[in-house]
Amino acid sequence: VQLQAFGGGLVQAGGSLRLSCAASGRTFSSYNIGWFRQAPGKEREFVSGIGWTGGTFYTDSVKGRFTISKDNAKNTVDLQMNSLKSEDTAVYYCAADESSYYFTRDMRKYASWGQGTQVTVSS
Repeated sequence: VQLQAFGGGLVQAGGSLRLSCAASGRTFSSYNIGWFRQAPGKEREFVSGIGWTGGTFYTDSVKGRFTISKDNAKNTVDLQMNSLKSEDTAVYYCAADESSYYFTRDMRKYASWGQGTQVTVSS
């Protein structure tokens, strides 16, 4: 499956952005989808994910601020990001895990990756 992430941009602290991950080639209704991010000089980290059953997962630093959702009809997964902080600045990637039954935050399980979209939060 090919993924494309878009929706990033520049926003002031406290603002909101909505990222979208669109799939082509195959429907990802049966995949686990994750959002990951990588800030300059740091390792890529898990942000949020949605399992093929609809369960949602968040890293602690974004709980209560970010919301992930999936639209199987449109083959998209969105990440609504509210109350953004400067530490949210990073390149955000969506990825698909096509093989795991249970949701995992281990990025090594994700075989398909989008190209990344830059999110910059100014303080």
